[in-house]
Amino acid sequence: MDKVITTYYVLFVLAASLMPAIASGFGAQASYPDGFHNGGTGNCEGCHAGRPASALRNTSSAAKGGATPAGLPRQSMLNGSDPSSTCLICHSAPAGQKQPSGFLIASSRESLSAVAQTPSQLTPGGDFGWLLKTYKWSSKGGGANDSFSPGDSHGHNVVAQDYGFSADMVNAVAPGGTYPADRLSCISCHDPHGNYRRSASGAIGLSGMPIRSSGSYSDSADPDSAGTVGTYRLLAGVGYQPASLAGDFAFKADPPAAVSPPAYNRAETSADTRVAYGKGMTEWCRNCHVTTHKNAHPMGSTGKLTTEVIRIYNQYVTSGNRTGSKSSSYNSLVPYEMGTDDYSVLKATANSNATVRSGPQNGANVMCLSCHRAHASGWDHMTRWNLRNGVIVNEGTFVGTDSKSPASSASAQGRHSVETAKAYYDRKPGSFAVYQRSMCSKCHEKD
Repeated sequence: MDKVITTYYVLFVLAASLMPAIASGFGAQASYPDGFHNGGTGNCEGCHAGRPASALRNTSSAAKGGATPAGLPRQSMLNGSDPSSTCLICHSAPAGQKQPSGFLIASSRESLSAVAQTPSQLTPGGDFGWLLKTYKWSSKGGGANDSFSPGDSHGHNVVAQDYGFSADMVNAVAPGGTYPADRLSCISCHDPHGNYRRSASGAIGLSGMPIRSSGSYSDSADPDSAGTVGTYRLLAGVGYQPASLAGDFAFKADPPAAVSPPAYNRAETSADTRVAYGKGMTEWCRNCHVTTHKNAHPMGSTGKLTTEVIRIYNQYVTSGNRTGSKSSSYNSLVPYEMGTDDYSVLKATANSNATVRSGPQNGANVMCLSCHRAHASGWDHMTRWNLRNGVIVNEGTFVGTDSKSPASSASAQGRHSVETAKAYYDRKPGSFAVYQRSMCSKCHEKD
């Protein structure tokens, strides 16, 4: 038996060591000079059992052993108890980390245990740590939820047993669709093997020339006759469905055309992080949220910004201030799609140093991410600003339980002003009006 086990281990390690070369031959990723994924498949041992526990970046007790805490075998020989736990081995911030950093997308439960301790990661998609923050407050409202903001209302509830993330307690399936909530994970949206690629023609598929680079950034290589690039953020395309998910949930739309600046996980105290969204985001989100908002708010290719909305967006600065201009009107709290898949245009637009602040023009459209963050936010329904309260800044300070002049307990909604500030990516209150209202006004001029 020992000989059989030894032989199996040698074969496994040998196969793992050969996978990059094999993958290259089949048109996947040829090398990994710029990071683990680099637009395509990473090293097998990075996710699957066989990598020494001491080499794992952020291990949990379950990830170190051969079984989950419940004693069940790990799925697909993963290094974590489940797919999302495996992803978070690298993408979860260590306990105590208070600064945003690179590719981290989730603050640890240990870092959020006390009042006013906030999720620290500030990627455009948001920090999954907001799912671990539940707020209660006293309210005179008549609704059942007027004084309650549960953690699972703050974002996509990925199931990651090792890190304390569980399925949505309210929605059994994706709103507007049928995707089962208890099977939602990082690989529900992102292809863990990074097989989807974009060619020089703009076509997205599973086969073709080898993936030479990530296609997510403004400094990424362009696809050419010698190679393709990965899709934006390794998002999966047409036909994708996790192998472990039974049923018919295959994607019907390909990933969007979008480009991120290289510095994207950062506070927006002095400059916005501008992801250049081109086209296709809403159509991609509808792989799961098929009917969401279809009869309520136009979006995607059918949600083109009207001439009047473009005028309002470009003139709006803050509540009561309509002195803005098209050249400097962009606000990452209300992003939009540019209506193009020309990557030269997208790359020239994406930035995090305020070099391009221009607002929308004809052809731009509203999308799901105009109002929501992709992962999670500090507010219900993972919105970019608090839709349950019409006040962002009151008398020059962020609304919070500690504010000197809070409008009401319902306005603070159980959140300390530090948490409110973090949910707005560390913007200063002075970047808003003294009495700042909802950011809906950026398009709809309600105040």
